[in-house]
Amino acid sequence: MEWFEETLHHNWRQTIEIKEILFRDKTDHQDMIIFQSDRCGRVLALDNIVQTTESDEFIYHEMIAHMPIIGHGNAKKVLIIGGGDGGTAREALKHKTIEKVTMVEIDRYVVDLSEKYLPSLNGGAFQDPRFELIIEDGLKYTAETDERFDVVIVDSTDPVGPGAVLFTESFYGQCKRCLTEGGILITQSGVPYFQPDELDMIPNNLRPHFKDVWFFVAPIPTYVGGHMAFGWATDDAAKRHVPVEELRKRLDTTEALKASPDMRQYSPEVHFGAFAIPPWIQKLAKLETNS
Repeated sequence: MEWFEETLHHNWRQTIEIKEILFRDKTDHQDMIIFQSDRCGRVLALDNIVQTTESDEFIYHEMIAHMPIIGHGNAKKVLIIGGGDGGTAREALKHKTIEKVTMVEIDRYVVDLSEKYLPSLNGGAFQDPRFELIIEDGLKYTAETDERFDVVIVDSTDPVGPGAVLFTESFYGQCKRCLTEGGILITQSGVPYFQPDELDMIPNNLRPHFKDVWFFVAPIPTYVGGHMAFGWATDDAAKRHVPVEELRKRLDTTEALKASPDMRQYSPEVHFGAFAIPPWIQKLAKLETNS
């Protein structure tokens, strides 16, 4: 019997039984393994850190994509930084109103192997004519592109190795440059219980560039530690306070989502409630409770 041992958190280990190793290699950027497990289905890990599993990826991908797109109300163009497994692109492209999804991924290997070994995650997104893949460093792309997006989603690894630059103030400033007026930036922000420093660092680096900075949360079992946090940043504070009735209306008029029976996590009620984060997380992030 072989076990995968995740070593992300100090003094804590998560282990998953490996039924079969499907792929293992070291790329120019990171160590990669894809394996089959009984509990989690297929698992993708980079540098000994679980990135996604077939069993619970829908929670992460539905929340990171639908929260900003439906919250925006009129999003046409989406930029994804990272997201090489294709799950975020899959969810974004469920919206018929989305005209283009651009995914900027530093490691082509991740995309190719995810397409081969984790096809359920991208769900055909890579073949959608509205999808564009750019193999590039996210910081370089956001600093140089002339394109503008209604939503920017940073679907990154944790702030170690090649992903560390995607948590800096300079990077967030470049993301702001890429947004249209009233656009929304979403950042993968770790598990507050085990990664409290991220909840201090991320809002401090966002606030110089955005008027409204907050978080929403979702429980993702294989990101062990309870709540997973997602940073939310925009200059239009009203987009964070859309009433449930309006969210329902926006969802009801999104024909692609109405036709998708696999919406297992996101709903207007979950959307509205996800911003009601516990006081201890608010304290970590130094958030104003009356905002």
